Amino acid sequence: MTVVAQTAGRTSRGTVRRLAGVLHRRPRLGLALLLTAPLLWLVMLYLGSLTVLFVSAFWTTNSFTSEVVKVWSADNFHELFTTPVYRQVILRSIGVALTVTVLCVVLAFPVAFYTARVARPKRRPLLVVAILTPLWASYLVKVYAWRLILSQGGLADWMLAPLGLSGPGFGLVAAVLTLTYLWLPYMILPIHTALEQLPANLLDASADLGARPGRTLRSVVLPMVLPSVAAGSVFTFSLSLGDYITVQIVGGKTQLIGNLVYSNIELNLPMAAALGTVPVVVIVLYLLAMRRTGALSSL
Repeated sequence: MTVVAQTAGRTSRGTVRRLAGVLHRRPRLGLALLLTAPLLWLVMLYLGSLTVLFVSAFWTTNSFTSEVVKVWSADNFHELFTTPVYRQVILRSIGVALTVTVLCVVLAFPVAFYTARVARPKRRPLLVVAILTPLWASYLVKVYAWRLILSQGGLADWMLAPLGLSGPGFGLVAAVLTLTYLWLPYMILPIHTALEQLPANLLDASADLGARPGRTLRSVVLPMVLPSVAAGSVFTFSLSLGDYITVQIVGGKTQLIGNLVYSNIELNLPMAAALGTVPVVVIVLYLLAMRRTGALSSL
């Protein structure tokens, strides 16, 4: 038995060596074997589900039973772009995503500049951890916390009462504020990284040439940070465009694409699929636009 086991061990080791030699001589074969599993997952599960989503958008439903009827028709897309309510919701959703992105840029830049260029080097890791801390909390906990803040008699009303003002309450403004809070770290981190990697001698050279801080910011800092801003905007825009839970909790009567998809899933699945293709197409177009800025290489 011992001799047989030793022979089997030598045979297996020889097989492994030969396989390793083949992979060493043919690196492309090794790369193909390495990428086979994730590519199969991507094609079959991710891209496959998107294909099913797009295909089902061309089906219809039985008006009496709400069952899906696999009859090809473009009526869902025709209704989507000819019905005023759907057009308004689509435009509102894109507007909310753009507004959240702009607010995140405005708020993130000074925070990132302080953490990357002004704060002491020993404190910078602690500040980065502080920025990441909200991401560790539950999504629902954060949204419901904002619901308490914006509710009647809540913290927002209490802080604005001395000025004779009141909080925005529940609605579109509340949804924008909450989404801005949720996705702000995704904008701060790439800008922080870009500013931290910005060579200090460029800022010194700009000052030596007589440029004031404002001119240095416009001509030196912003062009180098712009790809990171665009990279952060990919997250803030896409996450805001597809969100529906926040709007459901603090949005009041406001409707976005995600809410319409959710409300049509059980009654009209093909229409929900047609609505679901809209943010996918918009995000693809947005990614193509951001690709020109070099944002995808900064992700």
